[in-house]
Amino acid sequence: MNKCNFLKNFSMARSLWKGPFSEISLKSQKIWSRRSVILPSLIGTHLMIHNGKSFISLKVTDQMIGHKIGEFASTRKKAVHKKKINKKGK
Repeated sequence: MNKCNFLKNFSMARSLWKGPFSEISLKSQKIWSRRSVILPSLIGTHLMIHNGKSFISLKVTDQMIGHKIGEFASTRKKAVHKKKINKKGK
């Protein structure tokens, strides 16, 4: 295994004795903590995730367990490119 492949596959994990980091409470549906991990207790719930400007709706499914909430709410705007209009007569 060369060094480049090792660095790609290597990631620091949180200590097992600490458990997953989650600041989510089931009382409030609005979430500002994008760094929290999605836990199995959240399956089927609808959450509102803050992207820095507004809240984005998200329904949690079983494939999302273990991922961070911020992965599902983009903070960037998509670029809109205008089409060129061909002018007739020129």
